[in-house]
Amino acid sequence: MSQHQLVSPEPQLSQQQRRYDAKAIARYYRYRPWAAIWRAVTIIWFFSRFVLSLKFDEWFDQAERNKFKRASQLREMLTRLGPTFIKVGQALSTRPDLVRKDFLDELIKLQDQLPPYDNAIAFSIIEADLGCSLQEAYSKISPNPVAAASLGQVYRAFLHTGEEVAVKVQRPNLLPVITLDLYLMRWAAGWLSPWLPLNLGHDLSLIVDEFGIKLFEEIDYINEGHNAEKFANNFRNDPTVKVPSIYWRYSSVRVLTLEWINGFKLNDTKSIREAGLEIDKIIETGVTAGLRQLLEHGFFHADPHPGNLFALADGRMAYIDFGMMDQLEQYTKETIAGSVVHLINKDYQALAANFVKLGFLTPNTDIRPIIPALETVLGEAIGESVSNFNFKTITDKFSELMYDYPFRVPAKFALIIRSLVTQEGLALSLNPQFKIVEVSYPYVARRLLTGESPEMRRHLIEVLFKDGKFQWERLENMIAIARSDKKFDLLPTAQLGLQYLLSDEGKFLRHQLLLALIEDDRLHTEEVQRLWNLVKDDLKPGRLFNVALSTLSELSTEGVAAILPLATALKIK
Repeated sequence: MSQHQLVSPEPQLSQQQRRYDAKAIARYYRYRPWAAIWRAVTIIWFFSRFVLSLKFDEWFDQAERNKFKRASQLREMLTRLGPTFIKVGQALSTRPDLVRKDFLDELIKLQDQLPPYDNAIAFSIIEADLGCSLQEAYSKISPNPVAAASLGQVYRAFLHTGEEVAVKVQRPNLLPVITLDLYLMRWAAGWLSPWLPLNLGHDLSLIVDEFGIKLFEEIDYINEGHNAEKFANNFRNDPTVKVPSIYWRYSSVRVLTLEWINGFKLNDTKSIREAGLEIDKIIETGVTAGLRQLLEHGFFHADPHPGNLFALADGRMAYIDFGMMDQLEQYTKETIAGSVVHLINKDYQALAANFVKLGFLTPNTDIRPIIPALETVLGEAIGESVSNFNFKTITDKFSELMYDYPFRVPAKFALIIRSLVTQEGLALSLNPQFKIVEVSYPYVARRLLTGESPEMRRHLIEVLFKDGKFQWERLENMIAIARSDKKFDLLPTAQLGLQYLLSDEGKFLRHQLLLALIEDDRLHTEEVQRLWNLVKDDLKPGRLFNVALSTLSELSTEGVAAILPLATALKIK
């Protein structure tokens, strides 16, 4: 790879060269060590000065007096080090649990209050990439950016057809800076791994690679536009989520023109309340949208900080940045859903098995000694009540296990964990008393109960049966929790369950339910009666009759015969 390919102005870089390639980057800097050494010295110099400043404050009892000065110094340092370190600061800005308030207030400014670059350069990039003058593209454009972020800045403009738009323009010469930082991060990851107390090993390099792939995707605005359209399609039937439209005629790799969003940043609680919006409702909308991304669509936003999320006056949640996204396989989505329920049910054997399936443990790992450790650490995190559950507590407690057991963090899950913890941190910053389980567990329960796919139905069976015995209490809890959402309609779920129960696929479950009704040499009419009392208000006779008639009309005589023992049990009391 020639020097021209990596450090020339970005317009001369091909799309292929804009994809992250760790080997190619390492090969390039192996023959140019002076560039890497100079950048490493610069980074070390900045951080050493900052750490020494903190130490001097501590030694001379000046910490309290200088805390705001040091917070500002940290933000300025990350800004001067460039986009890669700004990204780190943005991630920390959503973690009030890790960063003290004075530092947090400064780091929040990294989300969209960064120093802009010269307007003349930005406008020349627009004209060069769109192949027309600024006046031909837009009838009006703000003379200065309305926001500046780590990778670019945003102008407010109007198209000649009247639409109000946001114009994102990438910072110049971005690619060489990012490639050099990623090279140094990867080198440091390989060097530090053996010295870390956690069992991360070579996975640190994989995490850097995953970050590099996403960062390279984020500086390709064509890719971001396609991500936005895919995201919008996933939420097309969701009235609570807004995604801006993309104007492709005025977009390129370094310029993105999209619909202007009028709303309130999620950390602007004062404006949200003045607009008459309910904070908890906004949080619920955001958390539910995040869970749908992970467990339903599999296509999730990996950078949900407040600068990328807005509350609209009509109560909707708007996403405005789609540079850092990732896709989960169907199997992974369903296994995560099952794991959440196993955790809530404190079924640590099933949870350990899921860790193997998800790649946190290797297939040949003996999970028997890990099960009591999971019970000790995670059981303590959850406590006596599921209301104490939160992702931050779980990730902190889980990290303790990595000291003693061969856990590793798969590269893809670094983004998932970041997304979950960031969303929870944002929710807690809006309402410190918010319990994410109050939204997340009802959603997961509904997903399992509706069982849209064979794999999801299999996870439901895994949850409901333990050691060959049907867990009546789990089914009761799951239905009760799902019904805590007023929008949840049990009848369609009951219809899906009945159809599944009478299908060929449901033959095993039919058999198991019949055994469950008579296990331990008694007829379990009390459990059936409790279930009926739980659901009877939702299953009105008229609606229930129509559903049953519709379902039974599609069944064979054999299928109807299969359900008779269950129906008889419901009538016993």
